[in-house]
Amino acid sequence: MAETASRLTPHRYGSRPTMKDVAGRAGVGLKTVSRVVNGEPGVTPDTERRVQEAIDALGFRRNDSARVLRKGRTASIGLVLEDLADPFYGPLSRAVEEVARAHGALLINGSSAEDPDRERELVLALCARRVDGLVVIPASGDHRYLAPEMAAGIATVFVDRPPGQIDADVVLSDSFGGARDGVAHLIAHGHRRIGFIGDQPRIHTATERLRGYRAAMADAGLPVHDAWVSLGSTAPTRVRAAAETMLGGAEPVTAVFAGNNRVTVTVVRVLASPASLASPARPVALVGFDDFELADLLRPGVTVIAQDAARLGRAAAGRLFARLDGDAGAPEHTVLPTRLIARGSGELPPTTP
Repeated sequence: MAETASRLTPHRYGSRPTMKDVAGRAGVGLKTVSRVVNGEPGVTPDTERRVQEAIDALGFRRNDSARVLRKGRTASIGLVLEDLADPFYGPLSRAVEEVARAHGALLINGSSAEDPDRERELVLALCARRVDGLVVIPASGDHRYLAPEMAAGIATVFVDRPPGQIDADVVLSDSFGGARDGVAHLIAHGHRRIGFIGDQPRIHTATERLRGYRAAMADAGLPVHDAWVSLGSTAPTRVRAAAETMLGGAEPVTAVFAGNNRVTVTVVRVLASPASLASPARPVALVGFDDFELADLLRPGVTVIAQDAARLGRAAAGRLFARLDGDAGAPEHTVLPTRLIARGSGELPPTTP
């Protein structure tokens, strides 16, 4: 009779329903409610349905503060990106968020803007807020400042670039292999004078892609002239100047390999400019590292080395939650493959000026 009354009596206005209220309404024990709320096994589908209906009817919300006190975890993780506005990081961030959500955790993210000091400030601020773990795209070359936090239990996974001067889990794309494949593709289409325009030399992915470019040229027995290589800021003015220098030198390039999507977009604009040294009579081939929106709609479409940003994010977040679930093994170094997407710009034949 008491059980029936508990099911039928509306919950008092203004008070917060408890697990005991849910158990009474569903006609089950507190342990069963706890299992359903925390996604634990051992509950039949019919019982789980009754408990969920009771939760919905009462408007019950799990008390995460109490769970933090019991388990010492906050059900939150931090993500530190290079630039939230960069299209590459959108799918990566979304993938991390989806994995976090599947584990009942909240994602907090921020941008380092490629500033090592800002990265450190963000990371330590997240640690001060007691996040359970971190996914970090490094801007710094020295992450020893994180060692005490990791020793204190903050699980940390690095993605896209390795950490500096500490040993930790890392998930990367094959920047070296992808760049080597892209340049080899240009060589296979007859190009012998190929330029490389990349990001700043202190960035791991930039140096790895340059290494892949040099390896492909060496494999083909081709020289690399200093004038054909340019690393630096991805600002359009810098990239434009580098491209124009390569196209107008004593030995102008017939093809360009662009080190990331921002560089590629600027090179596309240079090649399409009426003032460009490229022309219908002297087309310049182009392969870019990273796919980008509308690349397939240009004429010709832009051939790219595509990396799977969402897969990077899922792999990094999956590794993080494996650590949070008790994996105490040695740090893992995961390298994901890239793929070449041929659309036309990388298949243009070489022409002499």
